[in-house]
Amino acid sequence: MLMHLVPMVHLSISFLSASSLSATSLPSIPLSLQVFAGLIGGLLATGAMTIIELPFWRRWKLRGVLEWHENQILISRLLKSDERRLNYAGIFALHFLNGSLGGLGLALALYLIPSLYSIQLFLLGPAYGFFLWILTLVPIHKPITGIHPWNHPLGKGPAVASLGGHILYGIVLAVVFLSM
Repeated sequence: MLMHLVPMVHLSISFLSASSLSATSLPSIPLSLQVFAGLIGGLLATGAMTIIELPFWRRWKLRGVLEWHENQILISRLLKSDERRLNYAGIFALHFLNGSLGGLGLALALYLIPSLYSIQLFLLGPAYGFFLWILTLVPIHKPITGIHPWNHPLGKGPAVASLGGHILYGIVLAVVFLSM
């Protein structure tokens, strides 16, 4: 039985080798396909991120999931509705819109910055997730919600959970680009 697993393990290891994870083959892919992959990849990555954020939402409620809290405030302001009445459709519409745009951002970055092709996608994905976390968390969370992510009433947990979600987002996005 164990011998039957050896080819699978070898296949997995060869899939994770540096040469197979290199983005060097991506420039030959048309921009339109890269854009499509970025948008779809962003949606898939946001779906994965959403799934791992659910336990934190159950534990800490809305304020514990930083991105959802921001989206609730934004959609409430946009619709001129009561911020205390949760608008799940609005929260998730913004969440998936932002995620698809984030995927588009990576696709365009790979297309416009050729030096990114020298970075292995399995490293670039989490790095991009971290970049988005810093970009979206630090400058905008407090102005939108009134709560500083580093001085959160729930402690450091929401910021750490958000970081983990963004790292997963980047990994899933990288897998989408690897499968092209």
